[in-house]
Amino acid sequence: MFINKTDDGKNNLCGKNVAKLRNNLGISQRILANKLQILGLDVDKNAIQRIEAGKRFVTDIELYYLCKVFEVTYDELLSIE
Repeated sequence: MFINKTDDGKNNLCGKNVAKLRNNLGISQRILANKLQILGLDVDKNAIQRIEAGKRFVTDIELYYLCKVFEVTYDELLSIE
């Protein structure tokens, strides 16, 4: 049987880092969603909330745009501390 969740049951690796980077910028989940929408990614505040909580899978396209908004590399976004 295949398992596609982290050891702690999350659906993504980047959620904690998205929350940390967003908080470091001092922006809300809504503002982050707006920034992603300006770049052409169709997400809303609820999607950001679910990503940060680890309740939502994240596509490679979403990773690409998150890296652009935060100006970080994929390695930084996916790092596990």
